[in-house]
Amino acid sequence: MKRRTFLTAASVGAVAGAIAKPAVAQSQPEIRWRMTSAFPKSLDTLFGGGETFAKLVSEATDGKFQIQAFAPGEIVGAPQAADAIAGGTVEMGHTCSYYYVGKDPTFAIGTNLPFGLNSRQTNAWLYHGGGNALLNEFYAKHNLFALPAGNTGAQMGGWFRKEIKTVQDLQGLKMRIAGLAGQIMQKLGVVPQQIAGGDLYPSLERGTIDAAEWVAPYDDEKLGLNKVAPYYYYPGFWEGGPAIHFFINLQKWNELPKTYQAAIQAAAGYVNVDTQAKYDARNPAGLRNLIGNGAQLRPFSQEIMDAAYKAANEIYDDISAKNADFKKIYDSYKVFRGEEYLWFQVAEYAYDTFMVRARARG
Repeated sequence: MKRRTFLTAASVGAVAGAIAKPAVAQSQPEIRWRMTSAFPKSLDTLFGGGETFAKLVSEATDGKFQIQAFAPGEIVGAPQAADAIAGGTVEMGHTCSYYYVGKDPTFAIGTNLPFGLNSRQTNAWLYHGGGNALLNEFYAKHNLFALPAGNTGAQMGGWFRKEIKTVQDLQGLKMRIAGLAGQIMQKLGVVPQQIAGGDLYPSLERGTIDAAEWVAPYDDEKLGLNKVAPYYYYPGFWEGGPAIHFFINLQKWNELPKTYQAAIQAAAGYVNVDTQAKYDARNPAGLRNLIGNGAQLRPFSQEIMDAAYKAANEIYDDISAKNADFKKIYDSYKVFRGEEYLWFQVAEYAYDTFMVRARARG
């Protein structure tokens, strides 16, 4: 009788334990991944987005799925991240697609094209315009799967050691600018340079480069670029709404339990919204601080903007004629952009224009 009572009590305890901890959590495997970031730890909004993502995935899986973020160079450098992920050196990365245009110019579309979509339009295209599906069809050829992981909003045009008023002023100017934007600026006479964010200050200080674009006031202030290149230009027409991505080894992604895939997708979605929200909240103070410390704000001239726009379209047409993957995705992107700006010029532009003028009037 006592033995039967003990077994019954033990059974009740086991059931209670199972109820207290979901059966799904108990049945899932323990997984440890490494994630290489393209962003230095000092950039808390960008590198911090990867940390937030890893934390959310861990919490959603009761700690069974752990992802550790590594800064550039701790495992591989930012330029090598795509190959490291595809080859299985690391399971995933937090980076920008356009860093890998050297592999294929189609990678540029995943981030942003010069004179392309703004951030809201980018999300609309990715989530509801077929963009994610088209990009992942392309990424699969490189053994990669990608999810949107944030946006900075329209970026600044960068820091210049001297004033730039005309296209002639760009001739021979050495500027840190990469990807298709670098090709566009090259057509305008610039000598593009690919330099990591952490090396921008010393490169400008020594005169190794004459100009550098990075992100926007909040991050630019951290790098202190205003101390070595006082002229701060806008807009960064090459990055009107640049998307950041989580890249995952395609085989590793396919091997994940569906619940873990769902956790990753949900966490990436949160980071995609949170990253730009942080930039929008912090950039105003960053810009005030930079101007207060001597930065001289300048718009790019209409001459430069028009010349760059013409060069951009020439480059897209040239690439499309040679690269079927680029053409397929760009055709979708271009049609979507046309529709979006047709709409934005109605309500959005009218409202924003009024608010800017109202604010100026006080």
